[in-house]
Amino acid sequence: MLPYVSRHPLTGSLLRSLRHHLKPAQNTNAPIAGSLQGGGLFRRSFSGPSSSSSGGGGGAEGWAAEEVVEYLNEGGEVICSGKGFIRPVNPGKDSHFLVGDRPTPLSDGAAVAKILEVVRRWRWGPDMESNLSRLQFVPSPLQLSRAISHLLRSGGAGLLRWARRQPWYAPDDGSYSLLLDRLNSSGDFDGVQALFDDLMAESGGGAASFSGAGNRAIQYLARAGRLEVSFHCFKNLLAGGAAVETQTFNALITLFLSKGLPYKAFEIYESMGESSAALDGATYNLLVPALARSGRLDAALKLYHEMKTGGGAGLRPSLQTFSSLVDSLGKSGRLELALQVYCDMQADGHRPSAATFGSMIESFVKAGKLDAAVKLWEEMKTTGFRPNFALFTAMVEAHARSGRLGGAAALFAEMEKAGFLPTPATYASLIETHAAAGEVDAAMKLYTSMAGAGMRPGLSTYSALLSLLSSKKLPDMAGKILLEMKAAGFPADVAASDVLMGFIRGGTTELALQWLQFMGSAGVRTNNFIVDLILYTSILAHLVRCKEEGDERRLMGILATTGHPAHHFLCELFSGPERRGKPVLALVREFFHGLDMELEEGAARYFVNVLLNYLVLMGQMNRARCVWKVAYESKLFPKAIVFDQHIAWSLDVRSLSVGAALAATAHTLHRFRKRMLYYGVVPRRIKLVTGPSLRMAVAATLAALESPFEVGRVVLRAPGELVLDWFKRPIVQQFLVNEIPSKADVLLHRLDVLFPSSSPEIRSTISPPKKRPSSSSSMKNSSF
Repeated sequence: MLPYVSRHPLTGSLLRSLRHHLKPAQNTNAPIAGSLQGGGLFRRSFSGPSSSSSGGGGGAEGWAAEEVVEYLNEGGEVICSGKGFIRPVNPGKDSHFLVGDRPTPLSDGAAVAKILEVVRRWRWGPDMESNLSRLQFVPSPLQLSRAISHLLRSGGAGLLRWARRQPWYAPDDGSYSLLLDRLNSSGDFDGVQALFDDLMAESGGGAASFSGAGNRAIQYLARAGRLEVSFHCFKNLLAGGAAVETQTFNALITLFLSKGLPYKAFEIYESMGESSAALDGATYNLLVPALARSGRLDAALKLYHEMKTGGGAGLRPSLQTFSSLVDSLGKSGRLELALQVYCDMQADGHRPSAATFGSMIESFVKAGKLDAAVKLWEEMKTTGFRPNFALFTAMVEAHARSGRLGGAAALFAEMEKAGFLPTPATYASLIETHAAAGEVDAAMKLYTSMAGAGMRPGLSTYSALLSLLSSKKLPDMAGKILLEMKAAGFPADVAASDVLMGFIRGGTTELALQWLQFMGSAGVRTNNFIVDLILYTSILAHLVRCKEEGDERRLMGILATTGHPAHHFLCELFSGPERRGKPVLALVREFFHGLDMELEEGAARYFVNVLLNYLVLMGQMNRARCVWKVAYESKLFPKAIVFDQHIAWSLDVRSLSVGAALAATAHTLHRFRKRMLYYGVVPRRIKLVTGPSLRMAVAATLAALESPFEVGRVVLRAPGELVLDWFKRPIVQQFLVNEIPSKADVLLHRLDVLFPSSSPEIRSTISPPKKRPSSSSSMKNSSF
């Protein structure tokens, strides 16, 4: 045992004071010398026999006889002396010192100072551990924690490792927390992870007693972006039965959201409900925006209302929470709720940001609620925010689409004054809106401004301008636009054809001829046979509807000017057999065999409908039947005639024009007659499917021959036996083979009354097909 002098530790300041007031002693020969806790030396002189005792206790009992203790400086000079007691040291039990002859407990401050002195003097290593083991007291958890809090991370960790190896050590949450703070402040997150693992190993699977340090470690790792490590520690802490703090949940939720993993953040939130942790303001303000942005608006609204009135009573949503809800609700079309949250934001004292105003305005514009958008627009400017380029563009285009030309023009001027250059889309919407309103001057002014800004108009803009100029009968300006359109690389043939049809529909055949001549001189002539056939057919349809002979002649001149093969076919069709040199049926077959049905089927079907109208109106039923026969053979109308064995035979004319329906009816009934009379096949019934639009035209034609067909809403039907008896009548036979010219007077009389018809239903059955080249101005439907 080492000798121990129970004394009060002398500090450096006390020693310096003693050196000034006491003279050094002459006798320096002492039996025993030792170190002072304050840094000086001591020696003792026995004044009587000693009786050592192993007990240490609360008084002087068991101590040696009184002796004189002399305190020396480091040079060996005596600085003071006094009476004291000595006995052998019993480490860990002498946690007091004497003040005179009265034992006084060792204070926590003195114990911490002694621990710090040892650790700072020897740093880390065997010397430090050896001197720590010779401490005259057992450090309490509080003393260890305070010592660790004053040390650097290396010394603190070494002290804790030494203490953990001592038999008297009891694990302490506070010590781990202090070390974790030091490691976090120094950025040693690997050390944080290692210390957490030590903590879990120390707890032996029951981490409840270390919940404070465990939560702190997870928070530090999560804030450092250590996603996998922090989540792993979180799972271990939960498995150990420790209580997870709300701040830990918030740190993990923030981490997963920042990594773009909202579903994992919601998983953390759901596990939060299974623990004792309560949602705080930070949790709500994290989850509500995240739920809103991910599309889970109902869940976001539930938490929002809970934050304001429920479990989170007294908590205030942040500006970000309000803004994200307004933005997400607006984009999803739930404008009433978005407006309600927007009002809550203002009532809560938050000033909406420019982004919030912009989101609300764009949402109302997209929903077509322009008045509400204008109100928010004015409120935004009153608040002091300056609209950005996107908002100006959206508002200008919205006013243009809704036909509010005055508002659109005012906003457009304000946009230019603010220094924003309008986009081509903004120009296009304004030009097309003014064009649709028939305002030539405004549309052309915007077009010139757009070209001056170096922007290239799109195809829809060119088409809208050409349509406007043709309706206003301005061929010169239209020609200028068409040439610019062609120079820009757009296909001009379709647009030129639209202009031509606009002049024809407007009744200005002179302008139509002038425009057609311009097309030829400008080289605007399409090589696409489909478009040309559609154009030729559309002109022919207008010719069919003409009531004045002069208009007919002018339109026929336009048809001839086109030089289209269909016109050459039409001229030969009406010529005599001498000039034709071949039967009508052969001529028709030759023309249709020259068409590429895979590409031109729609155009050819449109041409057949209009041509048959024209032929029937001209009383050329035989030629009309030839055209129908070849069209059916060419499979332009593959499902028109159906033979259902002995049950039912039918003819479907719903997709035909009036003239085509009459020609098809005559030709098909002639086929039915031959099958029934020559082959002896009689079906149970025969149907003529006309639809509501063609029902009366077909019924009136057959009624002149006293047919047995009953007229229904969309079908004419009759039993096969009755139709067979009807076919045996001579007048019916002569009609079906077209051998009674006098009967044409009856038919033409009926056609003059019923045809051409202005019924929209009839127009829809013979509408021209959609053109293959996409164009904003398509061929208009024609009525025959």
